[in-house]
Amino acid sequence: MQMAVQWLLILMAIAAFLGVVLEELIHVNKAKVVLFFGALAWMVLFVAAPDEVFRARVQAALSHNITDIAGLWLFLLATMTFVAYLNKKGLIENIIYSILPGRITERKLLFMTGLFCFVFSSIADNITATLVSVALVLSLKLEIRKTLRFATLVVFAVNSGGVAMITGDVTTLMIFLADKVEITHLLLLALPAFLAVLLLAALLSVGLSGEVIIEKSALQPTRGVDKVIGLLFLLTILGTILGSLLYSIPPVLTFLTGLALMFLIARFFNEDIENDPILEYVRAIEFETLLFFLGVLLLVGMLQFIGVLQGLTALYDVLPVMLANFLMGLLSALIDNVPLTAALLKSDLQMGTAEWMGLTYAVGVGGSLLIIGSAAGIVAMSKLPGLTFMTYMRSFGLLFIAFAFGFMAVYAMGLMVS
Repeated sequence: MQMAVQWLLILMAIAAFLGVVLEELIHVNKAKVVLFFGALAWMVLFVAAPDEVFRARVQAALSHNITDIAGLWLFLLATMTFVAYLNKKGLIENIIYSILPGRITERKLLFMTGLFCFVFSSIADNITATLVSVALVLSLKLEIRKTLRFATLVVFAVNSGGVAMITGDVTTLMIFLADKVEITHLLLLALPAFLAVLLLAALLSVGLSGEVIIEKSALQPTRGVDKVIGLLFLLTILGTILGSLLYSIPPVLTFLTGLALMFLIARFFNEDIENDPILEYVRAIEFETLLFFLGVLLLVGMLQFIGVLQGLTALYDVLPVMLANFLMGLLSALIDNVPLTAALLKSDLQMGTAEWMGLTYAVGVGGSLLIIGSAAGIVAMSKLPGLTFMTYMRSFGLLFIAFAFGFMAVYAMGLMVS
């Protein structure tokens, strides 16, 4: 492929990124911009192909990319439909309010939110954890400035919680399956990752001095069918974890099964009525989020195909391993961490246990530095009014401090165990 075509494709990716950053200035929805450049980039690849053999390679790469996107889309659709139903029926809000005291300081509430997000994302996937956590934040009805602080902590804590579990983060699973780290090494990541969450919570809590009064009287009555579907949601999460561990069942398949059971249960309880049909909750999800994911993953797949991601491994030839790992964490805020991790594993890097633990943390949590750097951030941005690329960037310094602390703590832990 000609160098001019490669530069054109890279410029398209940059233009898409700028479209996200400048959304408030250009007044064009970020999903539309990213989807346009993502689709156009692949069309350019087909048109610029020098021969049929190369065009066949482009077709194979696009098919693989579309397959990955379809899996994520269906998984998101199932998860978001569950959460949309439970949120509409008030079950999530009821559970949250039953745990929280009637009166709590904003600072204490911020720390409790970080703890909840960290623990829940260790059990569930980060998308589900973000959806539930965002529902929690919205239910508090805080002023926008404080809501953004909570949202920032949610994104960081959700990404941090899954990094120590092979079921919590795909990149962690990839590094484990490549025999670079052991389960015991990964579990040790939880402590420094949680300390980093506490540090960020402490930094974000500066200036929070008010109290939040939880209106218990606002609780909605919980019906039997809602409890059953809530239990089904938890069993689906558990089944996703066990199915993936024991039988390598793709999470999307387990969640689609749970979604189908949800529809059948609603029919059994005569809940699927004309004025509130259960399938309508599929339409209640944020399709803007799905389109944004589609555009982003099309662009990342294109960059992987033209070799940009593989070229990043050259950093390890000119920089110390620890610094290169840290930079990979920063890059994961701009580039999807799954293909980035795959490129690093394929390059057969020679590193010790401490370095692999550091890389696991870096690519798992580094995406938190930018709102578009992780699935958690994108989902949160679609659900919280006022949470944009620029408003999230206001906390970049605090996020960087917490990320750097977590990375150094993980590396120190790795040196101890190795």
